[in-house]
Amino acid sequence: MKASKFAAVTALALAAGAPALAEESTNRVAAETAWSVFVEDDPRECWAVSAPRETVNTRGGQPANVRRGDILLFTTYRGGGTPGEVSFTGGYPFDPESTVGLTIGSNEFQLFVDGQWAWAGSPEDDARIKAAMRAGAEAVLTARSSRGTDTRDTFSLFGYTAATEEAERRCAD
Repeated sequence: MKASKFAAVTALALAAGAPALAEESTNRVAAETAWSVFVEDDPRECWAVSAPRETVNTRGGQPANVRRGDILLFTTYRGGGTPGEVSFTGGYPFDPESTVGLTIGSNEFQLFVDGQWAWAGSPEDDARIKAAMRAGAEAVLTARSSRGTDTRDTFSLFGYTAATEEAERRCAD
C-alpha cells in the first residue's frame, strides 16, 4: 500500500466515528459498522479497514504509556478479482525477530513482520484468516515492538463480512 494512500486511509478510517471528516472522503465508499470500505483507481485496489476498539500496551508485564501511530487491520483486494490479503499495522516498528499473533475465537494464526506491517504467509493462510474473521466476533492481535513493548489490540468483526464482500465486489473487474 502506498504511503500517501495509507495516510489518507488512516485519517478516514479513524474518522469513521466523526461524520464530518468521513464525509470528506473521496474514496470511502461504504461503512459497515466497525469496518469501512475504500477504493483506489490507479492502481485498482479495494480494501476493508478497521481501527481497534481496545488497545493494551505493556512492558515487563506492567501497563506502559507509549506513543503509537495508527493501528489498523486491513483486507485488501486488487483489480482482476485477486483473493483478499490480510494485513495489520501496529503503529510502530515490530521486533524484526518476532511474528504477530492473531487470535479469532479458538483459531490462532501467525503474521510475518516487515517494518510496521504484518502479513499472512500465503494466500492459503489469507483464506483461512478471512474465513475465521467472517465467522468470529473479534480479532485479537498481539505483537512486540522493536523497543520491547508488548501490545494487544482487539478489533470488532461486526460488519467484516459485508465490508469485505463490498470491497471484493468493487475490485472484481
